[in-house]
Amino acid sequence: MSSISPAAPASASFATLPLNPATLANLDRLGYLEMTAIQAASLPPALLGKDLIAQAKTGSGKTAAFALTLLANLNPRRFAVQSLVLCPTRELADQVTTEIRRLARADDNIKVVTLCGGVPLRGQLATLEHGAHIVVGTPGRVMDHLERGSLKLDALNTLVLDEADRMLDMGFLDDIVIVAKQCPKERQTLLFSATYPEGIAKLAAQFMREPVTVKVEAQHAEGQIEQRWYQVDDAERGEAVSLLLEHFRPASALAFCNTKAQCRRLVTLLQEQGFSALALYGELEQRERDQVLVRFANRSCSVLVATDVAARGLDIANLAAVINVDVTPDAEVHIHRIGRTGRAGETGLVLNLASLDEMGSVGKIELLQGRESEWHELSELKPAGKGKLVPPMVTLHIQGGRKEKIRPGDVLGALTADLGYGREQVGKIDVNEFSTYVAVERSVAHDAARRLNDGRIKGKSVKVRVLED
Repeated sequence: MSSISPAAPASASFATLPLNPATLANLDRLGYLEMTAIQAASLPPALLGKDLIAQAKTGSGKTAAFALTLLANLNPRRFAVQSLVLCPTRELADQVTTEIRRLARADDNIKVVTLCGGVPLRGQLATLEHGAHIVVGTPGRVMDHLERGSLKLDALNTLVLDEADRMLDMGFLDDIVIVAKQCPKERQTLLFSATYPEGIAKLAAQFMREPVTVKVEAQHAEGQIEQRWYQVDDAERGEAVSLLLEHFRPASALAFCNTKAQCRRLVTLLQEQGFSALALYGELEQRERDQVLVRFANRSCSVLVATDVAARGLDIANLAAVINVDVTPDAEVHIHRIGRTGRAGETGLVLNLASLDEMGSVGKIELLQGRESEWHELSELKPAGKGKLVPPMVTLHIQGGRKEKIRPGDVLGALTADLGYGREQVGKIDVNEFSTYVAVERSVAHDAARRLNDGRIKGKSVKVRVLED
């Protein structure tokens, strides 16, 4: 297996790559002026057609790295599936699909289809019958379609495994191998992973051809993230999280627990104390998971409590703080956790709780980060404001989505032009297949829901309800 380190600096221009002028012009329009470190390291070998193992965290620009490669390999005039991207979760698959579509604007009529569980098969079967160039999906649902014969990979030239380490964590190894064996042997395989467990090497050995390995260290600029550590007894972790929230009052906080049971206990405690908190763990139904993620991303929930596997692929803009309720025994996972705050030039805050039993894991993290931990006393924490943390927005759930041809502009128009609310009172609008979620200012939420129920969107009556804890 060959290996390279990033030869090109993180500031290299996309114009140095062998991309067509239309793609470069589109990148410019999208504001992609310079390559990130992982793009500069992985795109040159990938565009030469080499198999690739790339290690980089979420938010590093890896999606564009593999998307530009598969688009360069694509023949738009050949209406067959030429690229397959496997992702661990539906949320990540949706994000990847959106990014590929943005990057594909330079080419006419590139059709990207998402195949994930939690969505009825019927609609996916109909979509595939009309043909597609690129498929993005989760391993289980992709296998379903391969078994039914509704997905054919004869024309495939690029296979991408995104977040490969988490797919292994979630038990998808056998599925991945089965899917890979149904792809043409003469294809390019691109594997992206935040960490490099032993299973990745075994996976690569099975079906990659002399892959080039690139690794971009998941370190932040000095001072970009403030990281504080607090020693606790196991019994006081929940109360310690409350103290941290009341003292620092982050607009949004992602709290990591090592187990589902700890997630449930912490959310119950926080909700009892008046915090707007939701849990994200593996056993949630897809509809519940969608609602939790939407509410956290659109600022109508203050605290999201999650396990590492459940939060994988979650990319929240402007995340104010990460709270490590438990110390992870894997130092690289810690780097991955804290890398979710302090992005895009913003500063971030990381608050860590550790018991005496976890000091060995803290030591591993210090070795990987190359610095000692900064310890503080819980007694320093005092409530910094009056009242509990209350998120500024509330989410309205509208029954109806893409199937009813609802678009974000329709919802915005109903709230502003029809009902007279100010544009600044309406937040993020998410349109799913069968549901639509819109964030509105807390002060007008119940009034807006009532008036939407009495009115129309796109000339049709709709059912609207307020989502609350």
